[in-house]
Amino acid sequence: IWVMIFPMLINVDFASLRHVGDKPKGLVLTIVVNWLVKPFTMAALAVLFFEYLFAPLIDPADAQQYIAGLILLGAAPCTAMVFVWSQMTRGDPNYTLVQVSVNDIIMVFAFAPIVALLLGVTDIVVPWETLLLSVALYIVIPLVAGALVRAWLIGRANGRGGEAAVTAFTAKLKPASVVGLIATVILLFAFQGNVILTNPLVIILIAIPLLIQSYGIFFLAYFAARAWKVPFNVAAPCALIGTSNFFELAVA
Repeated sequence: IWVMIFPMLINVDFASLRHVGDKPKGLVLTIVVNWLVKPFTMAALAVLFFEYLFAPLIDPADAQQYIAGLILLGAAPCTAMVFVWSQMTRGDPNYTLVQVSVNDIIMVFAFAPIVALLLGVTDIVVPWETLLLSVALYIVIPLVAGALVRAWLIGRANGRGGEAAVTAFTAKLKPASVVGLIATVILLFAFQGNVILTNPLVIILIAIPLLIQSYGIFFLAYFAARAWKVPFNVAAPCALIGTSNFFELAVA
């Protein structure tokens, strides 16, 4: 997981936080959608489907585990891939840095409490120590390491072409990131492949609230941005941050 996310996190520039007030509407939408809406709508959908609509199809004990998994996924907004989404939608790269930096700082402090709160609706108990360890291992350490490497690269360039040095370095690491992603997927299927293949109905049932959540959050963020007249190059990354998830953290 570290191999997969570390190269992307080198792009996070906490110095960009000084521009946090330049386009406040996009940032407000990012924070509201990701932290005040998304975790709670995911929890609500999980409970609705697995405690009520799908109750006749799922064992109650299993249903609680699926709810917990959806809560963990919904509370972890995407970080690393946001830069890719921004490029694909021709987003403002500088403002995307601001959005990601703010989101990551909030995630360090808010992920564990929100998950602990929402898991209260299930019978699954995740110790605080486990939540905090996951945050430390898969958010704090990669972020700090990325910031240190970024500072070293820019410092080595003596202020001339620092961003170019960061871009060149992350480009060299990109193959490793892809390998990390593939390895993570392979390991997931290796450990859970039999469960997936023997329970196709469960996979479909889990996918339904996830799809509703993903499309719902996207349209909520995008149309809220449109109504608030947020520029497209800020609104598009904002909507996609909320739509995608930091699945590596949820898996961990």
